Amino acid sequence: MTSSTDQPVFPETTSEQGREFIALFTKHQRRIYLYILSMVPYPSEAEEILQNTNLIIWKKAQQFEVGTNFFAWACQIAHFEILKFRKKRGRDKHQFSDEFVSQVAEAVKENQDVFELRRTALTYCLSKLRKKDRELIQRRYQGENQGKDLADDLGRPANSVYQSLGRVRRTLFECINRYIASESYSHE
Repeated sequence: MTSSTDQPVFPETTSEQGREFIALFTKHQRRIYLYILSMVPYPSEAEEILQNTNLIIWKKAQQFEVGTNFFAWACQIAHFEILKFRKKRGRDKHQFSDEFVSQVAEAVKENQDVFELRRTALTYCLSKLRKKDRELIQRRYQGENQGKDLADDLGRPANSVYQSLGRVRRTLFECINRYIASESYSHE
């Protein structure tokens, strides 16, 4: 792996460390994107910042120590890219203050384990839903479907869809709380 300031240094995919880095990089892409998205008002901005962040992650691949927290390391890089993007863009009334962005970044890092547990719980609880309930939730939240649009697509009255969504959300909420409680209990 030769290093140049102009070109990214890609980890050797034949080495164990290189394979581990690529696995971590791939595994955490969505979370890094969501972290960035929480700091900027528009998804298109988050995507641009993610691209820049990914380039720097690749350039600094050899600096990452396998066995340490990849997500925290990548978020630190993303945080600086967010600040750089904001500075380049100038002050916009739709932007959060730098202080707020830094506080959110710190909160994300401090609560990473909680977020991961809740994400795992959500995945588990979604898998336990009846197929039609899971599909309803996915259609509502994985696209641009508002409740009324979804009702039209399903050929159901809007009130009926809202009631179904409310019931499924309560089921998920209760399942997630039970899952987290059981995980907390098992670690005592």
